[in-house]
Amino acid sequence: MAGRSINRGFSLLELVTVLVVVGILAAVAVPRLSDTQIYDQLGLYDNTRAILRYAQKSAIATRRVVCVTFTLTSATLTVAQTAGSFNCGANNLTGPSGENPYTITAKSSATYAPAPADFNFNPLGQPVDAAGSLLPTQTISIADGVSSIVVEGDTGYVH
Repeated sequence: MAGRSINRGFSLLELVTVLVVVGILAAVAVPRLSDTQIYDQLGLYDNTRAILRYAQKSAIATRRVVCVTFTLTSATLTVAQTAGSFNCGANNLTGPSGENPYTITAKSSATYAPAPADFNFNPLGQPVDAAGSLLPTQTISIADGVSSIVVEGDTGYVH
């Protein structure tokens, strides 16, 4: 086998193909990675759904009213001190990771549009007002077109 040379390496066609694929990926991925506003809005959407589901389940589990208080960029949970009371006052509801009060806050540019009205979950998990009257279906919107969160009036189901 002396005198036989073996060529190793990539052909020009293979190198050009790889460069074209990398260029296409860069053209698609880089703009999405640099626009964090969409990810912040999706994060607020997901966190809001999670905190509302937690509030409803906590109201059912503790047999107490759980109050949800909103600002333009946050949601906070408090709980009534005694069963049958609709006054949540400053009785913070501890979150699943031990945070007290359980609050979510939007990142940078994400906001609700408009700020949602405060409401409570009764011990049956239904949305109620401060006097305990059942509320119709609640809709919570995130700014700039992210899907809305709906809390069913009869059941309190969050979707």
